Amino acid sequence: MKDWCNTDGAQRLREKIAEYWSERGYEVEVDLVDAGFVAAMRSARTDVRSNMVNGMPRRRVVQANEVRAEYRPD
Repeated sequence: MKDWCNTDGAQRLREKIAEYWSERGYEVEVDLVDAGFVAAMRSARTDVRSNMVNGMPRRRVVQANEVRAEYRPD
């Protein structure tokens, strides 16, 4: 069983999330936050936090030769 709450597991999860979205052309910021000792878990915990909204990235990476379409209201 994988433990995603310890420091090593959280680091692996962070890399996995960033790599997954990077392969699909999205830029995602993933941070680790040390939550310290949690009595209910009886251990220390590391949280994984990102700038995604509802599990989806907020912005797509623009390639050098790609032109982003601009939104212009009528």
